[in-house]
Amino acid sequence: MKAVGLDIGSLTTKIVVMDDGIISYTSLAATGEDPESVPREMLANILKGNPGNGEKSFIVTTGVGSKSVSIDAQQKSINTCLARGINYLLPAARMVIDMGAESTTVVKLNDRGRVKDSANQDKCASGTGLFLQQMSKIIELPLEEMAVISEIQKTKVDITSTCAVFAESEVISYVHRDPPIPKADIVVGIYASVIYRIMAMCKRLGIEKEVAMSGGVGLNKGLIKVLERELKFNILVPEQPQYVAAIGAAILAKENLEKGA
Repeated sequence: MKAVGLDIGSLTTKIVVMDDGIISYTSLAATGEDPESVPREMLANILKGNPGNGEKSFIVTTGVGSKSVSIDAQQKSINTCLARGINYLLPAARMVIDMGAESTTVVKLNDRGRVKDSANQDKCASGTGLFLQQMSKIIELPLEEMAVISEIQKTKVDITSTCAVFAESEVISYVHRDPPIPKADIVVGIYASVIYRIMAMCKRLGIEKEVAMSGGVGLNKGLIKVLERELKFNILVPEQPQYVAAIGAAILAKENLEKGA
């Protein structure tokens, strides 16, 4: 039997398959309007190579969309899956910061990769992947360019609003100011406002090395650099940070198989 982890996010759905404790398959797709059709298609794809062989899967789901699907699966919290996934990829990590499309989660781990404490921010768009996408449109710079210019930029504007709507208004005012403010300063200001919210969550839990990053925003090297400057030490980032929760779900599925589920 295959151990399958499904992380059904608001923007993307990730699937991970483990065979004998080794990741054998990964895939990512846009979740779309129907959160059930994409996971079902992904599950069908993992058996395409062996049609009709009767092989079954033990599935663990997580993410905001996991409660919206009728797939025969065990549901697990995102915090648990993040902890198990990052422990598998980066065993030295004692804290993981997960930045998704609509939420930011910070999980503190013990040395066995179990959740020690956690904090979550999903009430406001500020500090999320969608917030960064919106900022990208306002300043008319692709996310990739924002990341590049922020890696070396040191000066910034101040964005003081904690509400996403008011923060957007601040950025718009900077964009249209005369004389114009360098876009690099605005980008670092945007990143700093996001990191301010992350740091508040980390400090609430107590920052403990090593710190790792997960979620799609973990691919943004510019934001990582600004975060590292704030933390004053390097953080760990897996090669594919967007799969961490799905990997954790697959690990939990594997453990259920080992118990004879």
